[in-house]
Amino acid sequence: MKQDLPEDFTRDAHDAPEDPRAALDALVAAQREAFLRDPFPSWDARARHLKALRDVLFSHRDALAEAMNADFGQRSKAEVALAEFVVLKQEIDAALRHGARWMKPRRRPVGKWLLPGRAKVVPQPLGVTGIVVPWNYPLLLAASPLVCALAAGNRVMIKMSELTPRTSALFEALIDKTFARDHVAVVNGDAAVGAAFSALPFDHLLFTGSTRVGHEVMRAAAANLTPVTLELGGKSPVIIGEAARLNYAVDSLLLGKTLNAGQTCIAPDYVLLPRGKEEAFIARARTRFAQLYPDFASNRDYTSIISARHFERLQRLADEAQASGAQLHALGTHDAATRRFAPVIVTNAGAQTTLMQEEIFGPLLPLVPYDTLDEALRYVNARPRPLSLYLYADDPRTVERVTRETVAGGMSVNETLMHIAAEGLPFGGVGASGMGAYHGYEGFVTFSKMKPVFTQARLNARGLIAPPYGKRFALLIKLMLKG
Repeated sequence: MKQDLPEDFTRDAHDAPEDPRAALDALVAAQREAFLRDPFPSWDARARHLKALRDVLFSHRDALAEAMNADFGQRSKAEVALAEFVVLKQEIDAALRHGARWMKPRRRPVGKWLLPGRAKVVPQPLGVTGIVVPWNYPLLLAASPLVCALAAGNRVMIKMSELTPRTSALFEALIDKTFARDHVAVVNGDAAVGAAFSALPFDHLLFTGSTRVGHEVMRAAAANLTPVTLELGGKSPVIIGEAARLNYAVDSLLLGKTLNAGQTCIAPDYVLLPRGKEEAFIARARTRFAQLYPDFASNRDYTSIISARHFERLQRLADEAQASGAQLHALGTHDAATRRFAPVIVTNAGAQTTLMQEEIFGPLLPLVPYDTLDEALRYVNARPRPLSLYLYADDPRTVERVTRETVAGGMSVNETLMHIAAEGLPFGGVGASGMGAYHGYEGFVTFSKMKPVFTQARLNARGLIAPPYGKRFALLIKLMLKG
């Protein structure tokens, strides 16, 4: 491992050049050349890379938490430990535990007419892969896909967010001290660098961010026919069943909505609940929020909104909804100076308001009453397919109906957010909320070419179906097509 970081690590970060594409092209070329020298790393080599990544990130836990805190203005250290480091450690540990098995070839049947030939699928590294990282969980959403890419044996380039400059610079410095740049390289810079990065001829590109930017990334990748995994967002619904435990549901939802101040792609975006239970929901939420965050104005467990622009956007969403007839039920205070935005429950928001049309990405939570489960399901299914769906119900029939009759990237029953932390579950969107998946084995597959290989036996019947085609061939075809 290289020497410790300098005190002012930002000075060693690679500044964005005037012509970002030229420097990025050179970096891709260097990584591709390095990959061709070692196109199939052994599991021992891959495990060393994963352990080195784990060691450098976890030995700088405090510095990374401080950098995130500085970028946000206030980022809960407890949340950083729980939502960034715990989930990341589980991802790395799972890859180290299972990776050797993941990379083994797997036998496949050939069908009776190709016997005694043999078939297998060989997981093969793709080559040079790209990862575009958002600002909301800058460590987890950089390192988690990196774990998958390294376990699969790839070279990796990572574009960090310019909205978290301290975290991005520190992450670059840590990666630079651990890996050669022709193996893993972090790129920092503004939107122009991001656009140039997305247009590079990667062997796979994973993007996490908004649906709007996802369109641009996919368009740029299409020029090179680069396959993409898009982790987007959208409006993740909550359905509270008619016989659900309401207090439990509210408590659970509040935990999911307040984590990172709602700045989470899978945060609950609106709640469908039985008509008439709105007041009980609001009362329970008010009581529970006060218990979770006492002395809210000075509470260090609640995270600030990332920027003044995003704070103002949330305020506009609330003001517009209120102007159109909605009622706002604030659970605490707002402070533009510190960008602390307490949750606001919204009732009677019009369907055409921006609040009900766009992903909120913050602590506003509209309530939408329904009369029957059929009505709630129609409401969800009339909208773009969400990244996540949350159901609170103990009735097996309700759980089965919602599971079968809705389509979402992922689903949790009687829980919020936790499906992303389940070691064996893939994570990804569907439709407008994304495509492809990663985490665990699915992440290994995403960053691999699962190459099919057929091996012909020395003694085989291939000659029986070769020209010239005659009676023997006709009889054989008849036999092969026989029911």
